[in-house]
Amino acid sequence: MEITQLITPTNIALVLGMVLCIYIIILLQSKKRLKEALRLKTEKFHKTFDVTEDAVLMLSEKYEVLFANTAMVKLLSLKEPYISKKLELFPKIFVKNVWVDLGDFIKNLPSESFESMQSFPKAKLRFGESRGEEGVEMNLYIDRSTLQKQGCLSIVMHNKNDEQEKIAMGYRHKLTQLPNQPKALIDLNQFFAKDHLSDKKVGLVLIHIDNLLSLKATLGHEQINHILITFANYLKKISEHSAMQPYHTYYNHFLLIVPELQREDELLSLCKQIQDQLASFYTIGNVNLHLTASMGLSIYPDNGSRRTLLDNAYSALAQAEKKGQSTIVLYHNEMRQYEYDELTLYNELHEAINDGEFEIYYQPIMHAKSGDIISAEALIRWKHKKYGFIPPDIFIPIVEKTGFVVDLGQFVLEEVLKQQKRWELFKFNQIPISINMSVIEIETEGFVENVEKQLKKHNVDPHLIKFEITEGIAMRNEEHVDKQLNALKKMGISILLDDFGTGYTSFSYLKKFPADILKIDKTLVDNILTHKEDQRIVKAMIDLGHSLGMKIVIEGIENQPMVNILREYGCDYMQGYHFSRPVPVFEFQEFLRK
Repeated sequence: MEITQLITPTNIALVLGMVLCIYIIILLQSKKRLKEALRLKTEKFHKTFDVTEDAVLMLSEKYEVLFANTAMVKLLSLKEPYISKKLELFPKIFVKNVWVDLGDFIKNLPSESFESMQSFPKAKLRFGESRGEEGVEMNLYIDRSTLQKQGCLSIVMHNKNDEQEKIAMGYRHKLTQLPNQPKALIDLNQFFAKDHLSDKKVGLVLIHIDNLLSLKATLGHEQINHILITFANYLKKISEHSAMQPYHTYYNHFLLIVPELQREDELLSLCKQIQDQLASFYTIGNVNLHLTASMGLSIYPDNGSRRTLLDNAYSALAQAEKKGQSTIVLYHNEMRQYEYDELTLYNELHEAINDGEFEIYYQPIMHAKSGDIISAEALIRWKHKKYGFIPPDIFIPIVEKTGFVVDLGQFVLEEVLKQQKRWELFKFNQIPISINMSVIEIETEGFVENVEKQLKKHNVDPHLIKFEITEGIAMRNEEHVDKQLNALKKMGISILLDDFGTGYTSFSYLKKFPADILKIDKTLVDNILTHKEDQRIVKAMIDLGHSLGMKIVIEGIENQPMVNILREYGCDYMQGYHFSRPVPVFEFQEFLRK
């Protein structure tokens, strides 16, 4: 059949019909894809604005609702279905002392003002007649644009009250809802200003609930939180009828600002009242939980300036905690013998190492029977270019709480190793040197590896180095501490358990603790010449250490009678001012020459 016979009007019509059908199918599929894409975009658009806390509204030129996010729906009390419906009830805006319909207000705005978004900060808006005559203060933003090729009016409202509430929440403790320490620092200035005018005093009380961490292990997390909340509520209650303001500063620490004081005994009386309440205010079942608190007090202007008042209260609290549970200490100016700016000292630490301001002093440790020097303790000293010698009890707490103790510990280790090498080269009598080790150092990753590296670098026999670790550190993280200490012992380094007798080391732990030497704290021998009980305790500790295969060092030896009695008890080594104070290396070398 010829092609010309196929080209008939009927066949052409059939072909065109098929093409048209295919085109329609493609067009419908394309339209479906576009519709789905538009739906997804619209959905994403809605979700984007729904996560914002600002209220967003989009209206057509006829004030029909094109979009309202969740915040705006709640604000305007919109009822479904509201899309494409005209917004009948506009909020009111306060303009020139008159409440005006927001829609009318927008209509009267000049068209040229919409070249960019219009901002109306602190606009007062009212939503319905039942929502308060005063209105709500908001930041209002209005813009004219296009959406899907039609004119669109965008309205955004930012609630300033919500913002103020968020700021306020940042100044509250999350658990108890009491104001926190940043809020206390702000409020203090107001209390100072007010009481300065009335010639009255402002008192600070720092409260530390004793043994709460130990109780947590017994009672559990929820019970401890309940205790803190109950105590916070008690502080709120006693402050309701006074100018006193309570704060929850940190975990088991609370702060009271007590204005309008006339005498310090008023503050002491309040603290004793709180302690009495703590002793009986919390019960578990039918059992009364006896709680105690240590307290540090300071009073302005008696005990310091505005700037130092809180620091002084913390100093007093530290003294209270040292004296034992349920102790109240009022700060006195005599407690601060040195006036140093902690921030200045901290900022100067790195520079001080580089400038050679830190120096190692050595205090000899003597053999109890022969009187020969058998080792020494390395002690860090800081000769500040401005202040001169800064006492260790001033700068050591700063380096510990800032983490600089790791750098300082590495400096001490390297200086001791260098000195050991010098003594070897100059044929001095070499003895082991013990170095104090902090909890931060032993918990620092790579500590043991760094010690090994420094020993190899300076080519020093590990047996010439000892590390002293306090009883409190040993008990803090037993498993980790044991692992680190055993690694040091494998190198040949000896371990001393320092301050023994001042902590809570159990006999079962002491039996497995990898120490070679027990160092009995000086507080246990201060009264050994006159107190029989102290004599029995020290003798028992010496016998205990020997039964566990350890040598005993007793520090704080101040006279020959102490030497005689401790030698009789079988003490191995002694250290104290009776033999020598800590001295610089050039003086200490005289001991090595003897």
